[in-house]
Amino acid sequence: MAPVFGKVVAIGAQGTPEALQSDAQTAQQVSSQWKASGASADKANEFRLLFPESGPVAALAIGKQNGAPTTAPDALPSESDFLRDERLERSRLAAGKGVRAIRDLRGGVVEPFSVGVDSFSSPHAAATGANLGLWSVNHLKTRGALAAHGKETELQGGRHVTAVPIDGAETDAEKKKLVDADDELKNTGTPLSWWTGEVYARAQNWARELQELPSNIITPTAFAERVSATFKNIPNTQVIVRDEDWARSENMNLFLSVAHGSDEPLRFVEVHYRGAPDADAQPLAIVGKGITFDTGGISIKPGAGMDLMRADMGGAAVAVSTVRAIAELGLPINVVAVTPLTENMPSGHATKPGDIFVARNGLTVQVDNTDAEGRLILADAISYASDTFKPHTLLDVATLTGAAVIALGDVYSAVFTENDALWKELKRAGEAEHDLHWRMPLTDSYLAQISKTNADLVNTGGRPGGSCTAAIFLKQFVHGLEDRAAGAAPTVRYAHIDIAGSMEAAVNTINDYQSKGLTGRPVRALVEFARRLSYA
Repeated sequence: MAPVFGKVVAIGAQGTPEALQSDAQTAQQVSSQWKASGASADKANEFRLLFPESGPVAALAIGKQNGAPTTAPDALPSESDFLRDERLERSRLAAGKGVRAIRDLRGGVVEPFSVGVDSFSSPHAAATGANLGLWSVNHLKTRGALAAHGKETELQGGRHVTAVPIDGAETDAEKKKLVDADDELKNTGTPLSWWTGEVYARAQNWARELQELPSNIITPTAFAERVSATFKNIPNTQVIVRDEDWARSENMNLFLSVAHGSDEPLRFVEVHYRGAPDADAQPLAIVGKGITFDTGGISIKPGAGMDLMRADMGGAAVAVSTVRAIAELGLPINVVAVTPLTENMPSGHATKPGDIFVARNGLTVQVDNTDAEGRLILADAISYASDTFKPHTLLDVATLTGAAVIALGDVYSAVFTENDALWKELKRAGEAEHDLHWRMPLTDSYLAQISKTNADLVNTGGRPGGSCTAAIFLKQFVHGLEDRAAGAAPTVRYAHIDIAGSMEAAVNTINDYQSKGLTGRPVRALVEFARRLSYA
């Protein structure tokens, strides 16, 4: 383990650092300096950087917790769940703030060292907040604070600092013993612990990294190579990388219509994890939109801010990162993630507004706006995943519509589903990780808006209800949903998750563990959803 420099500790109601009680002298000095500074132990996240003789200490108040509210923007969880969620978020924020403060004492030098971190009210949340808080986009910087270009991977992205439990637990086995006392699944095979917090955060940080790196580095081919390399040594996983010939053999003409405008070859990546006792049990399927750069195609975007479109593969990044965490946790569930990967570029080969293509499921689609390309590649991928793997639950994740940004900003990921039980599971998992979802309408009432052309469907219905028309478009490609006319019951639960707003911390969601920039959301929420689903 790298040498330990500094500690992050919780200050209790009496102004004392309980985690330092084994070191009476340091505990007394921290308590004295805390009180001398005028800090309040009742104020959540009250912070002081203190300097006892043993080394720097970032001290943060746990804070007084009020009762749960009785009103909220949507349905409240139970009082006990709400208060627990609040304590977990306070732990994440405190750990994130503390490790950053200790890291910054070392200046801009990128060299390995560790920080001892208190568990606060939750070892899982503290480990999550600390590891998210240490994240840094420094991969391509050659000067300035924390510049890490040209350094080995282990020293990029803030990984040169390791957050370790303050009580000295070093191995994974020891970290697994630091269990959240009030985790409702603490008696299962995967209780929340310091170790799970590291896994959740590592997965989200990987999604952030994939999103942040520019499109000349993360091409479809490079994305596929990184996924293959990452899963190489993770048990019970398999990565399959498909090419254009395969996509053509599957009649993925909507996917191909987007890819034709680019000189970069398309890729279609499948990640399989078989963790269920029955290797052939129905899987959870996750489909992620993988536009590695989106110019808009012939319907080209304005130049201002277009660099952010390097992250238009955010859904694909979330999908593979979620499966990574599920596999590292060893959850008893089968999962498959599929990610169609391509650029959306203008060229002599690019799709033109008004062109019509036949989708994999046989529906004809008119492309009126080539900047509504995400739903085209997702449509064929959803058809393939639902038809081929017969999942019990299918989620698609996509940076899909500006309308979702206008509706929800950066606070919530928009969830479109007809299944109440699935919505409640996603909502509860999001609340537990403070990676929030908001339910939006998935209803055939929007079909007329995308059906009045020379084809069965058109890929845009205009500005009104833009995220809703995108969602109902995607639903047409899910095999196994209820066909009332045929009297058939649904064989799959489906939700579309639009992360166009939540992909970036821009205004409301910047905090002590999430700096301004791309977020990797909703990885933690989906991992927690899968953990709960595994033991349901």
